[in-house]
Amino acid sequence: MTLVIGAFTIGLILSLLSMGVWISFRILRYCDITVDGSITLGASVTAVMIINGWSPWSATIAGTLAGGAAGFATGMLHTKFRIQELLAGILVMTALYSVNLRVMGKSNVPLINVENISSPVGRMLNRGTGGADSINLLGWAVPIQDASMLITVLIITVIVALFIRRFLLTHLGTAMRATGENPQMVRAQGVNNQTMIVFGLVFANALVGMSGALLAQYQGFADVQMGIGMIVWGLASIIIGEALVSKCTPGFALCGAIMGTILFRLLVAIALRWGLNPNDLKLVTAVFVFAALVLPGGIKYFIGKYSKEKLNG
Repeated sequence: MTLVIGAFTIGLILSLLSMGVWISFRILRYCDITVDGSITLGASVTAVMIINGWSPWSATIAGTLAGGAAGFATGMLHTKFRIQELLAGILVMTALYSVNLRVMGKSNVPLINVENISSPVGRMLNRGTGGADSINLLGWAVPIQDASMLITVLIITVIVALFIRRFLLTHLGTAMRATGENPQMVRAQGVNNQTMIVFGLVFANALVGMSGALLAQYQGFADVQMGIGMIVWGLASIIIGEALVSKCTPGFALCGAIMGTILFRLLVAIALRWGLNPNDLKLVTAVFVFAALVLPGGIKYFIGKYSKEKLNG
């Protein structure tokens, strides 16, 4: 049960990253590699603020804003300086490595014996159970700390997903969606598509920064290397989610991103439990992404071929 709770918690945290990648990759049609740096920036800012006495909520908001600032830098490089989108993301991601080291002052900042964002929920559960260290969940004893973090992250993820869905139905959200679909049409309607790109990247990387802020509090540390490969993780989760959800409306797409992230994390957790060497984790991640890219098309091909043969037969 601890494995499942942990996988669900990290899956929900990283689903914020997946939703951010979905906004840039699917809505804006923008391949933004800033993610690998902005998630670490959100984690580092949050960790440093918490150990310096700031409240976890204030630190999380600051980490979210820091991620948005990274997205703003990428957007400005692309729109104002005419730098190709992939190269703009690489430039910002590379710069953020040094920025994160400056923020933390070292490569790793531990969060030991400090309050985190789930501490109030943990105290409520502790009072409700009469001071017990764990609660019974489906016959399994789950530590209060793990249960409180799962509940907190679940509430945050649901609120964020509902907010994004509602926002995408507004005039501003519709303009942002149209920017990715048809920039010429957007300009013809009097909307500055470059502004929409910058705004979308700020929005997307703010979600990534929030994911980093929550991840640091859950893991108990912020590390300068923690963002490596996160863009691949986000893309894999989106692809898996799209395979699970056939409809392409914003609401279903967001649900698919969340479910895909959780499922992907469960697969990784099971692989580690079965004895996978942690050094091979990135390789296994690449294999999962390859399978997620190839299998849906292969399945459709064989289904179509079987249907034709059945009709001809």
